[in-house]
Amino acid sequence: MLRRRYPVLVFLMTIFLFSPSLFGGMNSMTKAIVKKGELRLFFAHPLDKKKIRHFTLPNPHREIYDFKEMRLAHSRVPLGLGNNVRIAQNNSNTVRVVIENQKPFNPTAYQPLFSKGTYHISLPKNSAYIQKGHSSVQQGYAKPQVKQNIRKSHTEVIVIDAGHGGHDSGAIAGGKREKDLVLAISRKVVKQLKKRGFPVYLTRSSDRFLKLHERTRIADRKDAKVFISIHANSIVKSKRDKMHGIETFFLQNTRDERSQRIAARENEAVLKGTDRVSKNVIIDSVLNGPKIVESNKLAIDIHKRMMANAKTLYRDVRDGGVRHAPFYVLVGASRPSVLIEVGYISHSKERKRLFSAEYQNLLAKGIAEGIENYLRNRRREIDL
Repeated sequence: MLRRRYPVLVFLMTIFLFSPSLFGGMNSMTKAIVKKGELRLFFAHPLDKKKIRHFTLPNPHREIYDFKEMRLAHSRVPLGLGNNVRIAQNNSNTVRVVIENQKPFNPTAYQPLFSKGTYHISLPKNSAYIQKGHSSVQQGYAKPQVKQNIRKSHTEVIVIDAGHGGHDSGAIAGGKREKDLVLAISRKVVKQLKKRGFPVYLTRSSDRFLKLHERTRIADRKDAKVFISIHANSIVKSKRDKMHGIETFFLQNTRDERSQRIAARENEAVLKGTDRVSKNVIIDSVLNGPKIVESNKLAIDIHKRMMANAKTLYRDVRDGGVRHAPFYVLVGASRPSVLIEVGYISHSKERKRLFSAEYQNLLAKGIAEGIENYLRNRRREIDL
């Protein structure tokens, strides 16, 4: 009866009862895209603008928007937005949006008329943002930027370790050798990082074998902030056409059989002559503390950017995720350290892709962007 006589009243009561903003309920950010010079944010429920905190930070200039009582709907929301836009779950009830630019700018932020579930923030006109693109939620990742801004010089030293080398060829399939592949990608990563102003060193720049302690000693001698070891995966013949994709590892014990298998294969060459007790003593001594936490963060940043870049041209690239395993090459480096398996050399289609310069450049760019994002966030954490 109430519905029949007072339709407007029923409508208003429905809005009142089910609107989370009226009762301070948790909202969620479901999508983010860059379009027509704006960052456009989408939410599951009407957005309460009173719960947005906006402030700036210098050196480099950052416009920061904190959305209170907000969560990211899923992990793909922040992807595909370009290097200068970052979105993250800052704490359990706050989503932070950071827009970085070399020079200060005055963004315009507004809620479109009749669209309470969206929020737009203008981006600086002189930056290399993606102007036409969509987030990974809709149509995959945004297209790569045509022009890369040269960054100012940085003081953080980076060491890139090309796995295997010399008598240790690593995985071999289809006449291709892992040691050659990872050296080619490592050289491209160095080039990308130098473009961004980072001092960077290779553990090996030619086809030679390095012992475990020699690889990590370089990082210690150079006082590197991060240590990245690059490898390629492989699997037995019976599964070669099934297993493929990119995986990023940080140091930690694991019960996952696949991660154990991958670690055992990579450890075989560098641990010859070391008994089992010594191995356990080595790894148990470094499994706790801030290095592991920071290595996890570094792995996440690198993996996100690698996948985003690879997906721009190769939509079928499999995401193997960020994983942990006892890689001994990461043990001796007393700094955040990551081991990257860039793909399966045993998979015929992926092998062909891995040995193409185009795909190597995409991976190298993603690795460099991930390292840069991680170090930028570390600087901000220290500043705050």
